[in-house]
Amino acid sequence: MLEQATREVEAGENFLEFRFDYLPEPMKGVDAMGQFLKTYPSCAVLATCRRHQNHGKFNGSIDEQLRVLSAAIEQGARAIDVEIETAEVVPERCAELRTRAHLIVSWHHFETTPPLDPVIRRMRKVPADVYKVVSTARKPSDTGRILAAARLSPKIPLVTLAMGETGFPSRVLSTAFGSVFSYAAPAHVQGTAPGQVNARQMRTLYRIDKFTKAAKIFGVIADPVRHSISPHVHNRAFQSRRMDAVYVPLLVNQNQLRDFFQFAEELPLSGFSVTIPHKRRILRYLDHVDPLAKRIGAVNTVVRKAGRWRGYNTDADAVSGPLAKLIKLPKSTALILGNGGAARGAACALLDAGMKVSITGRNADRVRALARAVGAEAISHELAVAGHFDVLINATPVGMWPHQDECSFPGKIPAEVVFDMVYNPLETLLIRNAKEQGKKVIPGVKMFIEQAVKQFELWTGETAPRSAMETAALDALHVRHSEQKL
Repeated sequence: MLEQATREVEAGENFLEFRFDYLPEPMKGVDAMGQFLKTYPSCAVLATCRRHQNHGKFNGSIDEQLRVLSAAIEQGARAIDVEIETAEVVPERCAELRTRAHLIVSWHHFETTPPLDPVIRRMRKVPADVYKVVSTARKPSDTGRILAAARLSPKIPLVTLAMGETGFPSRVLSTAFGSVFSYAAPAHVQGTAPGQVNARQMRTLYRIDKFTKAAKIFGVIADPVRHSISPHVHNRAFQSRRMDAVYVPLLVNQNQLRDFFQFAEELPLSGFSVTIPHKRRILRYLDHVDPLAKRIGAVNTVVRKAGRWRGYNTDADAVSGPLAKLIKLPKSTALILGNGGAARGAACALLDAGMKVSITGRNADRVRALARAVGAEAISHELAVAGHFDVLINATPVGMWPHQDECSFPGKIPAEVVFDMVYNPLETLLIRNAKEQGKKVIPGVKMFIEQAVKQFELWTGETAPRSAMETAALDALHVRHSEQKL
């Protein structure tokens, strides 16, 4: 506990919560905190000793719990957190403690997000300096309701958070919505609550103390979404252009798109990226779809303009753009591996550029259907391996971490240029094989940057800081690679 606290203070943090209920002997922790505060007297400490009946780790009685918190105040804690279940039983004791330190009365729901007005009315029956309301988000609108609680009650000092990965945006956005403060984990350790992120990322990646209440909010919707490097890239771009904006990951399950749009309207979101599994399904929820995106049948970028949701596909240009720097596209030949939205977008882009396109994949029926729909040729994998093309494009997840040892063309590659859409790992087995065979290569990160640049420009109307975005993507992928090796 002291090691982590010292590391955070020396990194610039000055407001820490000490969870004494996590220690086998809380009173020893209180004494240690006192010694810590003698070394770092400017640090403000919030002391918490949550009982196991209320999802804490402390097995003592209410009297013993309050004795720990009282001792923490004597040792220099400036605030204490008392859960509502305790505070309701001993309001007089809480009032006495409040004369010596700030009192935070907290409520947690570890299953769902019930109606919050009754919760706040219940909590306000116990006088306190701050009321902490924490629920669990099961769907995007839960996050919206927990954020709205602080905004709709400006005269009540609230801390509002939604736990779980779905509720993650509340940790970043809550202070802009009126929450007194937010919570983060120490660096290099797992958080004490689901969906928690470390303080370093809150300040550097999400810039929680930089964007204002008027900031434009963007994000990426996906399932899963935790692996996405888009927050690193777009937040770096906003920072580079000194924009009052923030970009957050948004976990949206397959059956939650309607609920997500309710959340997006109320937040409100200014725009968002779309990835697996929503690129095709989202079309029915948009007010306008760009002709290219409509023909591809997939949207990866949504812009809110004049209150209407407009969908675009920036993946297509992100395929033809990098290729055009290496070969003359008209009349060249391309083999696309895959039959999903990424393959469809690549096929449309290359056919529009005048290329002859062949498509192959594991599911022959889907390959034939896609080829018919876009005007390409469907061929078997055997014919693909035996043939020769100017370009090979991998539009499948084959070779993506954690299956980085897989490769659709482990032997001779039937093309002179190899374009792999997979960007994690940075160098896939397919790209490595292509290099060894003397082929020209385009790694997936190139496509990722191209589509992200176009997204930024659609959202902001400004020229994207391409260099900053490339650096952010590479930094994030190098960190991810290091974590995966560990």
